[in-house]
Amino acid sequence: MTTDSDTPGDLLYTASHEWLRRDPASPGEATVGITDFAQDQLGDVVYLDLPAAGTSVSAGEVCGEIESTKTVAELYAPVDCEIIAVNGELEDAPELVNESPYGEGWLIRVRIAEDAELAGLLDAAGYRAEIETN
Repeated sequence: MTTDSDTPGDLLYTASHEWLRRDPASPGEATVGITDFAQDQLGDVVYLDLPAAGTSVSAGEVCGEIESTKTVAELYAPVDCEIIAVNGELEDAPELVNESPYGEGWLIRVRIAEDAELAGLLDAAGYRAEIETN
């Protein structure tokens, strides 16, 4: 069972376990990562294959891979967007995804194509309900 601290209320979520945090200082930009639930299910993250800055992706499109000691999982774009930055720290320290999934373990920064797409994402309560029923 997830708790409120496992699912911060200031984020938006996908059913495929990505989170999106809008950047108040840069409207139209956001940071994306995987949820605490996802990192727990994956186990120890050992390698990430993330998209290059400048790559454009569509909502729901595979845009990377996360390799753990248990499996390889796909990373999906939460919205139509352009990748504007990748967390370079993860190259040498992929364990940050496990240690700080909502902080230093972020994966990519994106420029959102249209704000209207955010309406298709889940709030924290909706995400918790999603993972508790699956």
